[in-house]
Amino acid sequence: MKLRQYLQALGYGTRREVEALIAAGRVTDAAGGALYVDDEVGEGAPARGGHRLPHAALRLDGAPLDPAPGLLAALHKPVGVTCSTKDPGRLVYDLLPPRWKRRDPIVSPVGRLDKDTSGLLLLTDDGPLLHRLTHPRRHLPKVYRVRLAEALRGDEAARFAAGTLMLEGETKPLLPAALEVLGEREARLTLHEGRYHQVRRMFAATGNAVLALHREAIGGLALDALGLAAGEWCLLDAAQRALLLPGEARGLGPRRG
Repeated sequence: MKLRQYLQALGYGTRREVEALIAAGRVTDAAGGALYVDDEVGEGAPARGGHRLPHAALRLDGAPLDPAPGLLAALHKPVGVTCSTKDPGRLVYDLLPPRWKRRDPIVSPVGRLDKDTSGLLLLTDDGPLLHRLTHPRRHLPKVYRVRLAEALRGDEAARFAAGTLMLEGETKPLLPAALEVLGEREARLTLHEGRYHQVRRMFAATGNAVLALHREAIGGLALDALGLAAGEWCLLDAAQRALLLPGEARGLGPRRG
């Protein structure tokens, strides 16, 4: 890909803005050498003259570029933040580098957490990766900690594990889910699907209401292990990716925001 196109795709500006950055000598190689709009980004020799540099060798004002295409990031989403590009109020993009929203393709949430739910949220600009992580047949487990308005009755674990619970307005029963009782009004719930407001609707079906909901883990990736405070994010490295997609991880160095 031409350098101009590459910088545009990473969200560094319009064609004219990116060309101005390059013309001003602000885009260089690692040694400080000036680059040109028709230089190429990638591996190996260029097709016709010029330069072809890998992402890691590019600099803007002497600093490395934002992560290369194909990033996978984890965010500790706080309550009150919406997984959207346009809704009123605080958005997940307010917690991320501003250019991520301008990338092409955009960095998108992998699934969603509603405004009143906190916890682990994945984000990527890799469409095929997003599809693999969210495909219903993968049954990627998601673990939630739940605080309830009323005391647990005692039969919830059996009802959720049976694989026969039907949510209001639906015609297909839920997959079996595992409930661990943590207290009179507190539990940990592991799901293998992601229907709309599923946890809240499951407890509503038992006559209870969810007061607080927090996603602790996706697959083998636990939020606590990442050490992220609410509102912080990091890039996932190869080992962390492997906890989500064993055998499919592609490494990126960790980065914290």
